[in-house]
Amino acid sequence: MTGVGWFAAIIIGAIAGWLAEQFMKSNMGLLMNIILGIVGALILNAILFAIIGETLGGWIGQLIIGFIGACILIWVGRLFRRNS
Repeated sequence: MTGVGWFAAIIIGAIAGWLAEQFMKSNMGLLMNIILGIVGALILNAILFAIIGETLGGWIGQLIIGFIGACILIWVGRLFRRNS
């Protein structure tokens, strides 16, 4: 994650994943929330960097990116579960 350490990335990922879980009305658990928040932030940061050449930095920026990324991952996961 941009501009934060690993410990902060885990905390931000957990919060972003939990917020996404609440928003998307899913029930994933703490570990999956952390994973979704961190992976969602990494993927969305890579996409933003490729498109505009910059990412959001700091705690708030990474929380927003992690939340959006986790919501997208939950949505994609639901698409795969429906189709199988």
